[in-house]
Amino acid sequence: MARLARAALGLLTLVVGGTTVLGQATATADATRREGYVDVPGARLFYIDNGQPGPAIVLLHASTGSAAVWEHQWAPLAQAGYRVIAYDRRGHARTTIDASRGEGGDVTAADDLQALATSLRLDRFHLVGTAAGGIVALDFALTAPERLRSLVVANSLGGVTDASYVALGRRLRPPQFAALPPDVRELGPAYRAANPAGTDRWLALERASKAPAPAPPPQPSRRRVTFEMLEGLRLPVLLLTGGADMYTPPAALQLFAARIPGATSVVVPDVGHSAFWEAPEAFNHAVIGFVGRH
Repeated sequence: MARLARAALGLLTLVVGGTTVLGQATATADATRREGYVDVPGARLFYIDNGQPGPAIVLLHASTGSAAVWEHQWAPLAQAGYRVIAYDRRGHARTTIDASRGEGGDVTAADDLQALATSLRLDRFHLVGTAAGGIVALDFALTAPERLRSLVVANSLGGVTDASYVALGRRLRPPQFAALPPDVRELGPAYRAANPAGTDRWLALERASKAPAPAPPPQPSRRRVTFEMLEGLRLPVLLLTGGADMYTPPAALQLFAARIPGATSVVVPDVGHSAFWEAPEAFNHAVIGFVGRH
């Protein structure tokens, strides 16, 4: 039953059964920013920081991305009054593996985020993770919740290890799925059909995100995440996915919403696994509205 319909920022927002459904809109421009490196065990993390006053929002990219993929988020988040920070996670783009900085084999992605936040002198901050970045975001939220104001997990499997959830993933994505081109896996068919230029740009950023070979092994997680563990989260959490996401369809999103106390759920129709790219105005509107309340 629809409870509310309203137009805002050129979007139609419809709340249905506790889940917000948003229409698509267009992208916005980059904001002014500065770049640098943070030294961590075994690596140097490349980051981008708009450096402006205001609460900080840290953006965590997908496995197919880097800090560069957030080009549609910089200006809207900055204009909303936030200090925006993104970085290349280990094994991506300009972040480098540096053996002279010690052994980094046991360093988790959440450890890297902790080191970045400490180096940049962040107090409590908002954390936004998409896809594999959402897995890191949940791991960090479970281990260092005191560092966060709020958490946004978009289009993400979440790293949950429950046997029933892993089996669900196998039903959704058979072995042949991994052999598909990355844009077919991660961009919805509606976007690929309507926006060939945007698809080409996404693919260019995906190719550029790959670190020079040999790539480092995947980083371990701090926690073996389960749905039972998610019941202990006491942060404001926004869960977002696309109606055409083959990794995290709306039914899978609701498994998380049912376990995370007070979580807000957002579904963007016709969008695949990259809502931040395919429907940036809808994505930005949802994120800005949510973090603004926390």
